[in-house]
Amino acid sequence: MTVYYHKGDLPSGALDAPSIAVDTETMGLNPLRDRLCVVQLSAGDGDAHVVHFPQPVYDAPNLAALMASPKVTKLFHFARFDIAVLKQYLGVRCEPVWCTKIASKITRTNTDRHGLKDLSRDLLGIEMSKQQQTSDWGAAELNAEQLAYAASDVLYLHQLKDKLEGLLERERRRDLAEACFRFLPDRAMLDLAGWPEEDIFAH
Repeated sequence: MTVYYHKGDLPSGALDAPSIAVDTETMGLNPLRDRLCVVQLSAGDGDAHVVHFPQPVYDAPNLAALMASPKVTKLFHFARFDIAVLKQYLGVRCEPVWCTKIASKITRTNTDRHGLKDLSRDLLGIEMSKQQQTSDWGAAELNAEQLAYAASDVLYLHQLKDKLEGLLERERRRDLAEACFRFLPDRAMLDLAGWPEEDIFAH
């Protein structure tokens, strides 16, 4: 595994694949308040690219173009949050997208454990460490432990998608999952517009 560390933007042509695993690290869990610090990406080849924003400056045309490209499927775990953050700070609408958390919730109804760590263990037999999850991602430089953690969040998403695709087929819920994936960019817009918790479909 190689982790490529970039500051401020992704180099042009660094990733060329039909699907890219994506994750973000922020200063907290409120996309309106807690700024974007890191975007990590992988083409599913065992390598990861980590784009670091040590300052709240987001002049990243190459990264933004990749996130907005209709030719590239973006794979997330809990896409709702990451899509909102990328919209808020890079100004891009991410689509098409695929979310391993939603796929897990639709297929793995025998459990309430749908975190990335749970999926990696249950479906791939891989134990992931979450020790660096709450570290300072806005630091001037990321340390080796942070880079390894950031990379781990995207390295296995392609493998998880393959496993979950099989479960969606088995349970005959592919169409339902794909409808959810198409709605995710709008769900993120509702979050940013002030409806993060209220169920607008409720009576």
